[in-house]
Amino acid sequence: MKRNYKVLLLVFMLAFASCSFTAKTFSDPDKDKLLMQVITFVLQQGHFDPIEINDDFSADFFEDYIGITDPAKRYFYQSDIEEFEKFKLDIDDQVKVADISFFNLVNSRLLQRIEEVKKIYKEVLSKPFDYSIDETFDTNYENSDFVKNKKEMKERWRKQLKFSTLSYYDDIYNQETRAKEKDASHVMKTEIEIEKEAREATLKSIDIYFNDNIDDLQREDWFAVYVNTIVEEFDPHTYYLAPRGKEDFDQRMSGKLEGIGARLQKRMDYIKVVELISGGPAWRGKELEVEDVILKVKQEDEEFPVNIVGMRINDAIKYIKGPKGTKVTLTVKKVDGTIKDITITRDVVEIMETYAKSSVVKKDEKTFGVINLPAFYVDFQDYKKLNAAKDVKAEIERLKAEGMEGLVLDLRNNGGGSLPAVVDMAGLFIKEGPVVQVRSTGRAKEVLKDRDKSIAWDGPLVILVNEISASASEIMAAAMQDYKRAIVIGSKQTYGKGTVQNVINLNNMLQNNTSGDLGALALTTQKYYRISGGSVQLEGVKSDVKVPGRFSFIEVGEKDKDNPLPWDEIDAADFVPWENYFDYENTISKSKDRMGHNEQLRLIEENAKWVKNKIDETVFSLNYKKYKADMELSEEEAKRFDAISDYKTNLTFDSTTYEKSLFEQDTTDLKEKRERWHESLSRDVYIEEALNVLTDLKMSYAVKKVATIKE
Repeated sequence: MKRNYKVLLLVFMLAFASCSFTAKTFSDPDKDKLLMQVITFVLQQGHFDPIEINDDFSADFFEDYIGITDPAKRYFYQSDIEEFEKFKLDIDDQVKVADISFFNLVNSRLLQRIEEVKKIYKEVLSKPFDYSIDETFDTNYENSDFVKNKKEMKERWRKQLKFSTLSYYDDIYNQETRAKEKDASHVMKTEIEIEKEAREATLKSIDIYFNDNIDDLQREDWFAVYVNTIVEEFDPHTYYLAPRGKEDFDQRMSGKLEGIGARLQKRMDYIKVVELISGGPAWRGKELEVEDVILKVKQEDEEFPVNIVGMRINDAIKYIKGPKGTKVTLTVKKVDGTIKDITITRDVVEIMETYAKSSVVKKDEKTFGVINLPAFYVDFQDYKKLNAAKDVKAEIERLKAEGMEGLVLDLRNNGGGSLPAVVDMAGLFIKEGPVVQVRSTGRAKEVLKDRDKSIAWDGPLVILVNEISASASEIMAAAMQDYKRAIVIGSKQTYGKGTVQNVINLNNMLQNNTSGDLGALALTTQKYYRISGGSVQLEGVKSDVKVPGRFSFIEVGEKDKDNPLPWDEIDAADFVPWENYFDYENTISKSKDRMGHNEQLRLIEENAKWVKNKIDETVFSLNYKKYKADMELSEEEAKRFDAISDYKTNLTFDSTTYEKSLFEQDTTDLKEKRERWHESLSRDVYIEEALNVLTDLKMSYAVKKVATIKE
């Protein structure tokens, strides 16, 4: 990755030197135009599959930019859109000459409408809401048109604010009910008092949103949205990092994480949890889960929470992050539709908890190993010092010392990482040969090979994946599947990300830059392919044994993103499949049969379908009694899936002898973390089946159980 970046940077610099402009010809007020020139140059010269900036691009960009600027259609009027549409087929021409007239028009109008909206929401919230009226609110804004006049705009905000206040109303009502149940002498607040308090909470929340976030945005922030919309037309993994955003990116890459330990993503108008960092506060709390939607955030010293629905993700993160030791309460909507308050004490997230870890388990008088790998991490400054392949090899040696007879490599929720690390890791399980093929535009394919003839583990191997397993995880699973080295168990298909990115510091594109920091661009520069020739782009890796999961019916993969690159294939590489299993296909058949009759998996699949139906429900009643009845019905329906979390195998997991030796001098609660992980493994139906498969796999030679550990 780093080598590719240097080559790419050299190409850019040489090409850029021949351009007709230099940075010092621009003054500070023209920084936006300079940025546009640099960005479009890098995109056209460096992107794997650069699109033509023409009228089609212009029309697509227009729709996307308006959708990103006003996703809930709460600011612009239909007349604004009609005025903007005069530029709909001219934006491509503006981009080519670094003309930002369209941005200036839309941005100035947006700021004007925001000031008007401030008066509207204050006026709406000055009067009581009537929750006895039968009316509904649709959270799918694609079903709405832009309003035609101020009366319609006020009505749109009235319904939005009434819907937001409804959850506060329900919270206060429930608090009063619980207080009455505990103390019969407690005098409950009247409905009028509850309504007023809820409305005041909404007012405070939205005031904070506008005053502390919207008003704090600078022109640079608004322009970054415009630029990012341009670059995302090329593909979903090409994105612009403004100077402030680049600082956050650098901080994340350095491992200096302080907060709740969760990765968040904006989906439509909502902030969704996409990953919990192992060992972090949210992970330790066991309550926040992937796919939870965060609706409100409350600090420990504040009476009311802030509603973050509709907020920019960077603004929402400001409320969620915080110093070690402070508490934050998140109001989340679970995947089953229920609403729950979760209090988390912020802490420093220990980056080592994202590294490989292993466990020993006994089954049918056999000893097996499980290695969990959250990411294909690497220290680019010192590859030999820190990389996932090196750590996995060390865990294999420790497991072999325990007498391991079969290995499960768990890549579920692993979003990928280093390409060199995955090539080296695949080499731990094969003698030598190709692992992945990489292609850049206009260049011959490159076959990345394992050239080390030694094998760290030559026994039975199972790889676990799910819909979130992406990029390097897919390379690993695909290579082991093509070699018939491992049996892959998991979702119908993995994420489907078959592209490689490099982060380009845009300031390095110019000499004598006097215009200030231009930020960076994450750029898709290559596609990778299986050694059998097919791409994992869009299609992902199809498991040998397909099992349902909680994400089975939710749109989470590459195919559900905007502007993904297409699937294609190239010639296969020259490789020799693994020949040391003599019942490979029979083992897969037996596993499929077991999974087809597994009651736990049947319940998981039913739950996944039910969750998808709940997600598809976007129309909510603004009548409190009906709203409450719907909430209670969802909670009641969800109870039939409680058995999923109650599932228990008869397996017992333990740490390796090496890890147990670390417990004695440990100061980071390592023992407690491992015990929690082992408890989770003992409830995992997928791990249970992976061990069944290891039991079934027959080798053509005996596995060597003992190994010498070299630290």
